[in-house]
Amino acid sequence: MPLRFTITELQDYLSEVFPQVKDDFVIEDLTDELTRVRMIITDKHLRPGGTVSGPTMFTLADCAMYMAVLARIGREALAVTTNCSIDFMRKPTANTDLVAECRIYKMGRVLAVGDALIYSIGMSAPVARASLTYSIPPKP
Repeated sequence: MPLRFTITELQDYLSEVFPQVKDDFVIEDLTDELTRVRMIITDKHLRPGGTVSGPTMFTLADCAMYMAVLARIGREALAVTTNCSIDFMRKPTANTDLVAECRIYKMGRVLAVGDALIYSIGMSAPVARASLTYSIPPKP
């Protein structure tokens, strides 16, 4: 499925429909195969012990997949997560941004299925992996 947004257009659309997250994420790459999103990590994302919290990593996986889906379906703000399973594999580096690399494996009329690998900048191995399914609103 061809992309319906450039990086700038998608960033602008998200600012319009989901302004709560506009300052938290930067779309770094957007291709047919990969959507790469950076999350700006601050103290509010840390849990006791000085590591990035699980809910923060979940948020990155979910928002990055939302961006990957929107890039393919266009201006459909009401696409929603219907399933997410996440494995936390390594401790991320504190006060270091995270990056999610999303791949969509099935882009259907009603559902999109994909994975997000999450990396802590500077680490070569992923810190988490999420498998997500999104529901796509029916066309009127």
